[in-house]
Amino acid sequence: MKNTYKKGKQIYEGKAKKLFSIRGHPNLIIQEFKDDATAFNAQKRGTILNKGVINCSLTDFIFNYLQAKGIKTHIVERISPVEMVVKKLRIIPIEVVVRNIAAGSLLKKTNFKEGQKLPSPIVEFYYKNDSLGDPMISDSHALAMKLASHGELTRIKKLALKINNNLRPFFLKRNLRLIDFKLEFGKDKHGRIILGDEITPDTCRLWDKNTGEKLDKDVFRFDLGDVNRAYEEVARRILPSRF
Repeated sequence: MKNTYKKGKQIYEGKAKKLFSIRGHPNLIIQEFKDDATAFNAQKRGTILNKGVINCSLTDFIFNYLQAKGIKTHIVERISPVEMVVKKLRIIPIEVVVRNIAAGSLLKKTNFKEGQKLPSPIVEFYYKNDSLGDPMISDSHALAMKLASHGELTRIKKLALKINNNLRPFFLKRNLRLIDFKLEFGKDKHGRIILGDEITPDTCRLWDKNTGEKLDKDVFRFDLGDVNRAYEEVARRILPSRF
């Protein structure tokens, strides 16, 4: 990893990452991963050892894997253990959740039981708004609030399902079941919708294929055991060498 970019001002700090401008590159930014952990809309806070390094490493590896499968992402290159250069996007304020197995909030609004395989993947939209608690919305809500056009929503769903079709066997090969996961999309300088943010145990539910052990942020959310070990185990199974 060679860093030839000059970090500018911090332009954003979220729950898990910081974003910085890059001098001389108005269409690129630096995405820095933090060790901070939050749950329940930041009501629970903590730290996961080496989370920044693990999540940066996993996002770099998985996004490059998806790009090789023809899915455009915002990643440009990794420049340090916790930093990557990414394309500057105009983020579409919709969190996209893809579900393969019943878990989490789906259990509170359906008659599915935890661990039940869904007949086909479910795609859900959530409005990115912390003050409202990121509520679930329908296509009609998204259109009424002008968050995206009908064509853009169709494109986002298509991309989400394509990503799911590639990630399920990717994780299964590593003895992990992809239960559900969150995606974020944005528009690049050409107006193209591409994948942004990250794909990590922060944003995916991952269960051991054989034992059903949870190896994701649910370990932190619900105090299910050693969250540091869970993240390390995911990294060990996926990355070709220690991050």
